Amino acid sequence: MLSIHLICVGKLKEKFYLEASAEYKKRLSGYCSFTLTEIPEERLPAAPSQAQIDAALEWEALAIRAKIPQNSRLVCLCVEGKPRSSPELAKLVEDFAQSGQRHLVFVIGGSYGMAESLKREAWLKLSMSPMTFPHHLARVMVLEQIYRAFKINEGSSYHK
Repeated sequence: MLSIHLICVGKLKEKFYLEASAEYKKRLSGYCSFTLTEIPEERLPAAPSQAQIDAALEWEALAIRAKIPQNSRLVCLCVEGKPRSSPELAKLVEDFAQSGQRHLVFVIGGSYGMAESLKREAWLKLSMSPMTFPHHLARVMVLEQIYRAFKINEGSSYHK
């Protein structure tokens, strides 16, 4: 069975994000072995310097790397990534599963993004949109899109 792991920097606190996240995790359980891991966001001063931000992102990247299973393909969600349509993401997931690979890891950075070093390690850099979203909302959006990919691949009417 395909294993999908979502690693997110930051902890969800708002009830509506928690409920939406829980719903999609439940839905995904019928299609894959799904794991969600939260990495604490590094604390920064109110007006951090770029050097402080970069150092924090590297610490977060170390924590993320420690949670990535061996032999995984890494998908980093970042502004530099390539936008994909839902059917394109579905094909990517289907092709990945059919290739014999087992572990697909999606990573969502914190409020300052993610370390460049981690992005360079990505199998795929994916952009949800050229618009900016709160990273907590991005989590729900990614969960829904992964679920939608499975529904597209099974030929469901979920994706219209």
